[in-house]
Amino acid sequence: MANKILGRIKKLFQSQLAIPIIALLILVIFNLIRDPSFFSIAIKKNNLGNTVLSGNLVSILNGASELVILSIGMTLVTSATKGQDISIGAAAAIAGSVFVKILRAGTINTGSVIFGILLACIVAILFCLFNGVLIAKFNIQPMIASLILYTAGRPIAYWINGGATPNVEGKILTYIGGFIPHIAIPTPILVVIIFILLMNLLLKKTTLGLYIQSVGINERAAKLNGINPVLMKMLVFVILGVCVTMAGSINVCRIGLINHETILLDIEMDAILAVAIGGNSLAGGKFKLSGSILGAYIIQALTITLYAMKVSSTAVKAYKAVVIIIIVVAGSPVVKAWLKQLKDKVLPKAKTEKVEAK
Repeated sequence: MANKILGRIKKLFQSQLAIPIIALLILVIFNLIRDPSFFSIAIKKNNLGNTVLSGNLVSILNGASELVILSIGMTLVTSATKGQDISIGAAAAIAGSVFVKILRAGTINTGSVIFGILLACIVAILFCLFNGVLIAKFNIQPMIASLILYTAGRPIAYWINGGATPNVEGKILTYIGGFIPHIAIPTPILVVIIFILLMNLLLKKTTLGLYIQSVGINERAAKLNGINPVLMKMLVFVILGVCVTMAGSINVCRIGLINHETILLDIEMDAILAVAIGGNSLAGGKFKLSGSILGAYIIQALTITLYAMKVSSTAVKAYKAVVIIIIVVAGSPVVKAWLKQLKDKVLPKAKTEKVEAK
């Protein structure tokens, strides 16, 4: 039994998830040494009188919700197109603006919220498909193609609401962005769990995940095997449209307004880093959603850790950049190859010494 457990642990640390797991363990150990109560969870009453969970761990899981959702979309885009979409923050701003526009047009209730999310989703998908057409049909490099929406997206979001930053208030919005009565876990965490389960069902129970990876690995070979590369690339941008809508809507519900300049600002950079930290190749091909999800939580955990250490918000990005560079370099093919060579040199010596001892 012990050998089986050790074997599984060894297999895990030799897998794609090795780097993110090690990074997460280092963060956990560092915080436990620095402050043993860092990960403690408290039960308290919020402003509405509901019993809720609080603490740094809850803040990490809750605060990373939008990033996790966008990291999933970014992973699929990276896999199929061999590049990254840098306009997801701007697209989320557009989706959020459409959502707010619908909510302010009438009474805020369950029906208007659902309608607002659906319409925002359609608009976001159309904008994401604009990028998809440039990439799939015109073979423009993804980062260059998405640079158009990255530049124009937030001004478009600004125009949708007439240049204003309107507030939206309603119980249902508070429930989505905060807590549902009698449920102690923040709603965004529950939304993320449901979304991850649905994406796993879609990618594991159908051939979609396999087709996306096939196009990313070798587009010509995929085409010869009957897979339509253009269709696969367009589909990942449809999924990305859903992701940016969910992220934008959650953020609007969380803060109760839409500000085109600040909503999910620089989230695209964190999403790309989450994909890289998760061990996924930024050159496309095979992907592991669990790696990107773990990468998103590592970035949020690092942010919360820095704030807990009283690091100013201005300096947080610099500290994050240093740590992330270390993580990404440690997981690079060059370092992995060097570690393998080192292992091959050390292990034979160890085996020889054992044989001679016998």
